[in-house]
Amino acid sequence: MTAEYRGSKKDDGEFGREQISQVLHTKWAAGNLFFHEVTGSTNTDAALLGRKGAPHGTLVVADQQRSGRGRHGRVWESPAGSNIFMSILLRPQIPADKAPMLTIVMALALAEGISDLCDVQAGIKWPNDIVINKHKICGILTEMHLNGDGSIADVVIGDGINVNTESFPENIRDMAGSLLTETGKKTDRNLLVAAVMRHFEEDYDAFCEAVSLAPLKDAYEKKLLNRGNIVRVLDPAGEYTGTAQGITETGELIVERDGREIFVNAGEVSVRGLYGYV
Repeated sequence: MTAEYRGSKKDDGEFGREQISQVLHTKWAAGNLFFHEVTGSTNTDAALLGRKGAPHGTLVVADQQRSGRGRHGRVWESPAGSNIFMSILLRPQIPADKAPMLTIVMALALAEGISDLCDVQAGIKWPNDIVINKHKICGILTEMHLNGDGSIADVVIGDGINVNTESFPENIRDMAGSLLTETGKKTDRNLLVAAVMRHFEEDYDAFCEAVSLAPLKDAYEKKLLNRGNIVRVLDPAGEYTGTAQGITETGELIVERDGREIFVNAGEVSVRGLYGYV
């Protein structure tokens, strides 16, 4: 298994439950807040809290993870003192087949929160990688748990944000970055957690009211780095290229190819830039 990123030196600011609580301005997001100096995985922690009846909006934040995980079983290296690892527990009253769109809701909130706080334009590589200067600075892992009747018991969305990491191993340096490497400035992690939660709460409520990405589509597309660019679609049925046009109201990437539109589902394929990661 390969690591998605690694970190380095500690930052100077205190990062913890009390500090986050003091700067939170939300109605329900992170209303029930847990903080760990070290944990196995915040997604695992949030899922366990969910099984114990924790309320909607419960947030687990950690300074370090020992068993973090990414997509497709990748190990998510989670050093102490520089980054944010957090997972939010949700209990959406929506059909289970609509839940995958929540990953896009979180991606938008992350890009908005980072852009607001750090005075930098964070973009989105479809569907949910947060990118600055062609470097990935954040990953998202969404996990849904169902009741026996097929309805949603809860959804856990985990974010790993490279905040104050100073350097990356040579094998991932071309793709990975942090807010520090891309802006030259350290970021207060407490404020960033609060900024992302504020935007997520607003975006989540809009999504659940519509049960669609329709109210968020324009904002998402403004941050969509693929839009208007030629992309390479890595489909198991056959790789092809086309021009990304935007997304549908259910989150598929619209790719124009040979004069027709193809709707690409994130669960089925991967998309890359024609000459690189973005």
